[in-house]
Amino acid sequence: MDRTLQERGLVSLELSSPVWERFFLVAPLAVVGTVEPDGSPDLAPKHMVTPLGWGNHVGFVCAPAHATYRNAVRTGEFTLTFPRPEAVLTASLSAAPRCDGREKPSLDLLETFPARAVSAPLAEGGYLYLECALHGTWDDFGENSLVAGRIVAAHVSQEGVRRPDVDDAELLAREPLLAYVAPGRYATVARADAFPVHRGTRR
Repeated sequence: MDRTLQERGLVSLELSSPVWERFFLVAPLAVVGTVEPDGSPDLAPKHMVTPLGWGNHVGFVCAPAHATYRNAVRTGEFTLTFPRPEAVLTASLSAAPRCDGREKPSLDLLETFPARAVSAPLAEGGYLYLECALHGTWDDFGENSLVAGRIVAAHVSQEGVRRPDVDDAELLAREPLLAYVAPGRYATVARADAFPVHRGTRR
């Protein structure tokens, strides 16, 4: 006999407001780099970041009202910096609001360096950097949009590169990952077990 949701220990959430504030969800955290119309760098943290397929495409959720979106569309490029756990303050400072004159003083506290294939900036303190050409935007997710890019250059820390002579568990212990635990928390991932992939499984 089938059990009810309550018997399974489940609670149904009301959909009159977004569900995402009612539970925790693990996500990557990245700082998106773009260039303002006056040529100055702009950085903004995003946790809705994901590979798009098995190829070299990546996307993040933004909104047309945000400078990050407008800059990426105008210039046709953006970068993604994935901070180390000890650089979580970089993501925090890049999230600071703009002043009335549209300035973002917190960016003066962040160190950046130039990308190699695009003009958008990269933030210091990352273990993974992706330089992207804009692939397209999709603007029909309520007030939000998906910004997709094609990776044109990628850089990873020497400690973070997977290679046959280093065990994955050892690598992760040496170069832990920063994870965003939405809403409003973060975690350091220094240990992960191999996923039990069933024989014959195809990606």
